[in-house]
Amino acid sequence: MTEANTLETWLTAAIADPWLQIGLIVIGTFILEDATTILAAILVADGIVPMIAALAGLYAGVILGDLGLYGFGRLVSTNGHARKIERHRILAPFKIWLDARMILTVFAVRFVPGLRLPTYTATGFFRLDFRRFAFTVIAATTIWTTLLFVGSYYFGTLTSHSLGGWRWGIGLIFAALIFLVGRANTKKYTPHSTPDDPAENPFEKGNRK
Repeated sequence: MTEANTLETWLTAAIADPWLQIGLIVIGTFILEDATTILAAILVADGIVPMIAALAGLYAGVILGDLGLYGFGRLVSTNGHARKIERHRILAPFKIWLDARMILTVFAVRFVPGLRLPTYTATGFFRLDFRRFAFTVIAATTIWTTLLFVGSYYFGTLTSHSLGGWRWGIGLIFAALIFLVGRANTKKYTPHSTPDDPAENPFEKGNRK
């Protein structure tokens, strides 16, 4: 019984540790950042997690995740075969387009679930300016994460007595809807043809007109 009580005490103290809470939130953002934001906000509303720990974990996790996507694209671009793909006639115009509109595109994509992965990875793959990318990511994350957190926090606070445990289900449903929208967007904007297929090359279509 003593060992069981000791283990329970240790687990309770560990869960209550702000640094552990921050670490868990950071890990959560790597898996499902919007769902983690919603759940973290409700935990803050319930007084389980301090607001400063929740926000610190969310900002750190989301920003690191976005920078990681850029880094992954940059790493892939070092491969010789990848460099040939980058110079392909169908991708060269896209690189020019993305470079000219990088700040606006990176900022806007933050608010459209499902498009971060391909866009941010492409930004790194094309080796576009990292400083502009990082600045835009930080600004966009600050706005989007804060808005989602504040909305979820007030939802958790206002419904704590009227909905009780049901609000957790509602929060998860909302997070699932964001995930499904993101998945649909990813499928919609993912090319289903190879770059060598002239029938599906929009740039060649434009040149044939």
